[in-house]
Amino acid sequence: MIEKAIGFPGKPRERPRDPRFSSGPCKKYPGWEIAHLNTDNLGRSHRAKIPKQRLTSAIERSHQLLNLPDDWRLGIVPASDTGAFEMAMWSMLGERPVDALVWDSFSNDWANDLGMLDLPQLNVYKADYGDLPDLSQTRSGHDLVFVYNGTTSGVRVPDLDWIATDRTGLTLCDATSAVYAMPIDFSRIDVLTWSWQKVLGSEGAHGMLALGPRAVERLESYTPSRPLPKIFRLTKNQKLIEGIFSGATINTPSMLALEDLHAALDWAESIGGIETLWQRTRANFDCIDQWVKRTPWIDWLASDPASASPTSMCLRIVDADFVRLSVEQQQQGINQISGWLEQEDCALDIGNYRSAPPGFRLWGGATVETSDLAALTPWLDWAFAAYKHDLGGTIT
Repeated sequence: MIEKAIGFPGKPRERPRDPRFSSGPCKKYPGWEIAHLNTDNLGRSHRAKIPKQRLTSAIERSHQLLNLPDDWRLGIVPASDTGAFEMAMWSMLGERPVDALVWDSFSNDWANDLGMLDLPQLNVYKADYGDLPDLSQTRSGHDLVFVYNGTTSGVRVPDLDWIATDRTGLTLCDATSAVYAMPIDFSRIDVLTWSWQKVLGSEGAHGMLALGPRAVERLESYTPSRPLPKIFRLTKNQKLIEGIFSGATINTPSMLALEDLHAALDWAESIGGIETLWQRTRANFDCIDQWVKRTPWIDWLASDPASASPTSMCLRIVDADFVRLSVEQQQQGINQISGWLEQEDCALDIGNYRSAPPGFRLWGGATVETSDLAALTPWLDWAFAAYKHDLGGTIT
């Protein structure tokens, strides 16, 4: 009960100034105000000259901020990162065997959907939450499907050196919790997707689809046997639909969400660009990592420190009394602690993803202030102590 926690001693005095640590949709950038958004194009056709220019500009600015190679195409597509990645899989795969790497909920979804594509061969290499599969099992002659950062497991690939530079298969990477937050070697990837609502904290519903030259070549040389709905079509008469990559979106975009993206890009550019975004993300991770190292009841869900995500920071309780509980009881404990912290206006939406092991998930992307995470950690200690007291245990 929250009343028990309120009366528990040792409550910290300082609260985070902003308690929003959700892993998606993520916190807005510092200083965000809805009144700052450009509303001149609301209620206008996205096909009109000026609204289309704003769409084109968002593509060009995103391309530049991310330092994508000059010969890469970038487009705005519907249905967030999910839509972008499904579009890539359904449009490009089927020419050769596919290797799929699975270590979180979304990578598991991609593997399940790949099973519907009538591929010549599908190899699924799976690891439990907290671990990476053996990356050496992939073959350079196969197409490769993987997530860069497991948003629901807090496990990322530490680098892309395991992907051959002379590979003949395509590499499709869902990077929605990695783009703008950590360096990515684009020379190892052919398709990259992400969503506005993650690291930049913009409004959701739209996805970004980035294609390297080899991906474009595949699209223009290979036609899958499966029928494709309009929303997945990237080519017409075996030629890339150039409009998708110049602001002529497949469906009607939200012009308000578009302006929210422009505002986030303004902020990112004003603070120093991509390297500052990386630095802010790393500072957030270091803050939580230092707390984990000095706190005996908590640990990373990632088994290897090198693969711990700096954005979707997933934590597990390792206290002996807690570990002895059933999974259902553990989840109840996580819900109770999370509820207390929400009541105290210290942390919102920090519970684990519904299919992940019981634990906490803190967003550490660039829009989060390190000072807020530092202020949160004493509250986590307090809430866990209250929970242990409620169980009749003791804190050592």
